[in-house]
Amino acid sequence: MVRLLKLRVSVVALAALLALASHASALDKYKAAYVGGTLAQFRSANDQTEGRLDFGDVSHLVFIVDRNATERRRVRIAYASIQDLEFGQGVSRRVALTMGAAALAGPMALLTHPTSRRHYLTIAFLDEERRNQVVILELGKDIVRSTLSAVEARSGKPVEYRDEEARKWIRQLP
Repeated sequence: MVRLLKLRVSVVALAALLALASHASALDKYKAAYVGGTLAQFRSANDQTEGRLDFGDVSHLVFIVDRNATERRRVRIAYASIQDLEFGQGVSRRVALTMGAAALAGPMALLTHPTSRRHYLTIAFLDEERRNQVVILELGKDIVRSTLSAVEARSGKPVEYRDEEARKWIRQLP
């Protein structure tokens, strides 16, 4: 009985620690992050590279890395070179951890570890050497609609939605 109680306390403590860690690493609602793709300058990047999107240039989408924002850590994508745009949402891996913790620690674990929905924009384009490239950006929740609208309008390419849930979420935004 004492071992079971210690196990539950350990699991609840672990769930709380994971919740705090995930909130600390969560993407700011006004930022973007490079989370994958084919660009050479990000091959050594861990997990994700946070930055911001700059729409000041009417011919290029610019992603500027927060740290060391040198020209090498800046991505410029000509709107005219965009071949495909895709938007989708993914529920983070924390959902599985939450469900596992709830099974061991009881329903309180669900309160300590909320589900987060992430918003991904995949851009397929041709670089300056006419090679196919792909960029996958995670978008902060408050820039999703404006980003999709701007990129769609300037590139002339429609945004394809991965699933109906992503399309519904966009419609619900104010």
